[in-house]
Amino acid sequence: MANEAAGDVPGWVDREAYPYRPKTLDHADGRMSYVDEGEGSPVLMVHGNPAWSFLYRHQIEAVSGSMRAIAPDHLGFGLSNIATRTIGPFDHSKNLERLVEHLDLDDITLVVQDWGGPIGLAFAERQRPRISKLVICNTWAWPVDRDWYYQGFSKMVGGPIGRAMIRRRNFFVESVMVKAFGDKTKLTNDIHDHYRNALDTPAKRDACARLPGAIIGATNWLREVEAGLSALSDLPVRLVWGMDDIAFREKELETFIGYFPEAEVTRLEGVGHFVQEEAPDAVTTAILAD
Repeated sequence: MANEAAGDVPGWVDREAYPYRPKTLDHADGRMSYVDEGEGSPVLMVHGNPAWSFLYRHQIEAVSGSMRAIAPDHLGFGLSNIATRTIGPFDHSKNLERLVEHLDLDDITLVVQDWGGPIGLAFAERQRPRISKLVICNTWAWPVDRDWYYQGFSKMVGGPIGRAMIRRRNFFVESVMVKAFGDKTKLTNDIHDHYRNALDTPAKRDACARLPGAIIGATNWLREVEAGLSALSDLPVRLVWGMDDIAFREKELETFIGYFPEAEVTRLEGVGHFVQEEAPDAVTTAILAD
C-alpha cells in the first residue's frame, strides 16, 4: 500500500533555485521524492542519469502558474531513497507508472530526456490514454547494441572499472556530465554541486553506476520500447534537441523524426545534452505550445 508524505529538503539545496517542498511516495522498491506544483493539466518531467528534479527547476517555475508541474526523482537519485533492491530502467519505468496511478493523472504532457526517454516512453506506451502530448529532448528509445558508439561507452563506463570510478569518485557527475555540456559556462560550480551532493556517497551512486551498462544490457527491453512507439504516433510531439550533444547526436534526432514525422523540431546549435540547463526557455516553450 503506497503512503504519501512531505519530504525533507537537505541543507545543501539552494532554496532560491529550488524552492519546492517535495512530496514522497512509499512503495515496495523504496521512497520516491517528487515535486508537485500548480494546478491544471499535468506536465510530467522525467530525468535521466545522473540528474534529478533539480534539472527541471526552470520548467517547474515557468509552467506551474498555469499547469500542474510534476517532477519525480528516480529511486537512487536526487532526494529519493536508495532502492530496496537492485533495479534497472524497466523498474524505474514501472515506479514512474505507480506514481502516475497514485496521483491519477490524465491529459499528461510528458517531457523526457536521457534515460528519461525510454523510461518515460515505455510508461506512455503502457498508459497511452493518459498521455496528450510528448516533449522529447536528447534521448533514445531503441536498441543500440549494434552501434559501436554506444557499445564502447556502455562497455567502458558501465564495465567494472567504470562502475568503480562512479561509485568511488562520482565519475559520471564530475567528468561525463561536464563533457556533455555544449556551453560549459552554464554548468556553474553552484549548479554542479546540486548534482554532486545528490550522489555524495558510494552507496547513493549505485543506480547511477548501473545505468551505463544497461545501455547494452537492457537491449531486449529497449526493443520492446521501440516496438511500442507506434502506439504514440498520433500524439502531438515536439523534439527539442541540443545539437552539440556528445551522447545523442543528429543521428538519433533523425531516428525520432522517422517515428514521428509530424513532430515540431527545434534544433539548438551550441547546446549540449542537458537542454533544460542550457536552453530552459526552449523546453518551456515546447511544453506550453498548443
